[in-house]
Amino acid sequence: MKKKNALSIKEDDLLLDLAHHNVPASLLIEFSEKIVIPCFGGNLAIAVSELFQKALSEQDFIQSHIIQIQKNEAPEIIG
Repeated sequence: MKKKNALSIKEDDLLLDLAHHNVPASLLIEFSEKIVIPCFGGNLAIAVSELFQKALSEQDFIQSHIIQIQKNEAPEIIG
């Protein structure tokens, strides 16, 4: 097996364990029943990871549209 040095480690290799603090059990149960089990085969780690990625992608998409709209609506300054 090939060893990885510090330069060849990718973001996907850096996995974290997340703790859920002050999240009601009822919310986690409902999330699991409605989202995790049917859509992610019951794998909470994959569900959270993919939903984080989706949320970030959507945020980038929306932010780029906001910037584009602002550029199109901004009056040109004549100097």
